Amino acid sequence: MLALSIEQHSWAHRVPVGWKLAALFCATALVFPLTDLRLLMGCVALAIALYLSLGRAALMIGVAALKPVWWFVVIIALYHGVIGDFSRGMVIVVKMIALLGLANFVTMTSRLSDMMDWVIWALAPLRLVGVKPERIALAFALVIRFIPSLNQRASVLQEAWRARAKRRLGLRIVAPLVISALDDGETTAEALRARGGVE
Repeated sequence: MLALSIEQHSWAHRVPVGWKLAALFCATALVFPLTDLRLLMGCVALAIALYLSLGRAALMIGVAALKPVWWFVVIIALYHGVIGDFSRGMVIVVKMIALLGLANFVTMTSRLSDMMDWVIWALAPLRLVGVKPERIALAFALVIRFIPSLNQRASVLQEAWRARAKRRLGLRIVAPLVISALDDGETTAEALRARGGVE
């Protein structure tokens, strides 16, 4: 759901990472308590406008990055439809799309190394209590890096299923995807240990 930085020189790329993350934090704090669907749709429109300021290609990348969210959209909509509170379900769905869209915009327009440097700087006071910010920054970077990788792996599994079976895929992809994610995690951990771990 989070895309890697796109190779493009734009106004958003020139904005310091710290300012973008601070803006995302403020946007989350403002959007999260909203319950008015019209205001939330305005937030989605703002996110779309930000993508379009980078070009239609950036908007397509942003939409593609949100593809896994549609499973949750369907589940949330069906659940609230069953309990007779569909409007509340729509509020949750639109809020989720708006916030994920904004978060994705930040990762798309920021270099991963810059984000790690900012996290290390922001968490530097934790050294006083024995916490190493470098480890948190590494975990932060791995999450951002592995989400697009998992999305790509899921697409490969879906295409392989369609090529070999006529039945609908459903939830059959979950088990192999989880196993694949665990395998990637173990491989990454072994690579880190081989390089001396994280100081």
